[in-house]
Amino acid sequence: MNMQIVASAFQELERTTSRIRMTEILGNLFRGTPEENLDQLVYLCQGRLGPAFEKIEFGVSEKLITKALAEAAGRTEQEITQEYKKKGDLGTVAGQLLHGRGEKVSLGETYAVLKEVAVASGEGSVTRKVELLANLLRRLSGLEACYVLRIVQGRLRLGVGDATILDALSFAAAGDSSLKPSLERAYNLCADLGFVGKLLFSAGVKGLETLTPQVGKPVRPALAERLPSAEEIIRRLGRVGAEPKYDGLRLQVHKDDSTVMIFSRRLEDLTEMFPEVIRATMEQVKAHRAIFEGEAIVFHPETGEYRPFQITVQRKRKYGIEEMSARYPLRLFTFDLLYVDGEDLTPRPLRERRAKLEAVLPFSTDSTLSIAEQLQTSSVAELESFFLAMIEHGLEGIVAKRLDAAYHAGARNFNWVKLKRAYQEKLRDTVDVVLVGYLVGRGHRARFGIGSLLGAVYDKAGDCFKTVAKIGSGLSEEQWAEMKNLLDKVAVDHCPVRVDSLLVPDVWVEPTYVVEVQADEITRSPVHTAGRVGNEPGYALRFPRMIDWIREDKAPEDATSVDEILEMYRMQSQH
Repeated sequence: MNMQIVASAFQELERTTSRIRMTEILGNLFRGTPEENLDQLVYLCQGRLGPAFEKIEFGVSEKLITKALAEAAGRTEQEITQEYKKKGDLGTVAGQLLHGRGEKVSLGETYAVLKEVAVASGEGSVTRKVELLANLLRRLSGLEACYVLRIVQGRLRLGVGDATILDALSFAAAGDSSLKPSLERAYNLCADLGFVGKLLFSAGVKGLETLTPQVGKPVRPALAERLPSAEEIIRRLGRVGAEPKYDGLRLQVHKDDSTVMIFSRRLEDLTEMFPEVIRATMEQVKAHRAIFEGEAIVFHPETGEYRPFQITVQRKRKYGIEEMSARYPLRLFTFDLLYVDGEDLTPRPLRERRAKLEAVLPFSTDSTLSIAEQLQTSSVAELESFFLAMIEHGLEGIVAKRLDAAYHAGARNFNWVKLKRAYQEKLRDTVDVVLVGYLVGRGHRARFGIGSLLGAVYDKAGDCFKTVAKIGSGLSEEQWAEMKNLLDKVAVDHCPVRVDSLLVPDVWVEPTYVVEVQADEITRSPVHTAGRVGNEPGYALRFPRMIDWIREDKAPEDATSVDEILEMYRMQSQH
């Protein structure tokens, strides 16, 4: 397949706002792609060279991209920079300057060169990266070069989410969405869309349905719903296994004999950041191969004190790792075992997974790896008492789980239910919102160039983000300045394709950053689109304020969902 066909499809995707049409465009593109290149194409559609958990970074700055484009176009770097300032996009500049029809470079060859750019390292690697990129650009048409540079720069922005790619793969293979459940199940178990797409066309639906968790490929985490009280949890779930809700970093640990890999809830590879977890896994886990989950939190065993998330998140760093490990030692409270020595445990009920976990990780009160405490009960009074005890220990609350439920990877349902501390005269829980724009502000804030943030929640059905709040408080002056700097790096000159908004901010930004917000209540709103149906008003957060900095552990799709907002509104009206 020629890269020109891919670039033309990308251009068509960029010009449409219809998700149905996007699915058709992508589906036709996938259908015409050779099987051996399908995974490569899926990754490029995501603006990457591999799944999210693989550490593949181009390592090419805007300055180096400018240099490569100047060499390819026969222009000076100053000329390229001037055009970039006018257009705001190096891809657009490349499209205008490289007028040739291209040399019919294949998708596979383009991918291979980009991979070579990314892996180049050591002495002379910078020169090598520029040389590789410039040589590729010389052979591409302007349209191809436009999208290749956007991928390298991390600014592809086709408005295509994972859900749309799954729909398109089903459309490519079956002509409709009938394969979506099988595709989604497979993706949830291995978090690798390219692998799933290639598996579909090589092994068919049977290959998807027999896929099991694989050590080295993270399982997309199961998520919890919310209920307002212990009484409603018992009424809905019956007998439960209740566990502490730690405000830490959710980690998924993979052990493959002498190799340990650690992934975040966003499926990032964090292995190098937690040396004590690696050592403890090798020493404590009584299995050759295993996948287990837990919540990592900075914990002082002498005092029994759990440190806040702001302290724990400091352990996510690329440098000074051993120093921070000594300063802020972690404890990983494990709560689920998904795979062990060839056995897929995800279909098994929680009580069996828990028993296996206890066998694989013998009880210990003072080790880096501990099994989270669990209370099994059908008593409202016992559950309420356990909840209050966790609050007394400085935790967020509890997670109650159905003991007979399988592990539903990537799903948010009532098999797991979180109960968090109540806020007097306020909404009973916080909301995670995605930032999609900002307003420049008035008065005192005007000097920062940012006065309030436009926040949205995730609509899974539409694979888009719907607005729910304008957030104007909760940050210090220094944080407002830092926030503007971060948002300007993902700013766009139009409403992003995946954003549904009636409000028009001064600056639109790509849905990238998730923040935690507290509000007094949820109200109906004619200006917000979350939960809006026809001409009926949507839902909004009243008096929202940020209570924490950006949640780097959460992807945009991990934000609170529209369905959760509706459920919180319902729960709120009962109190």
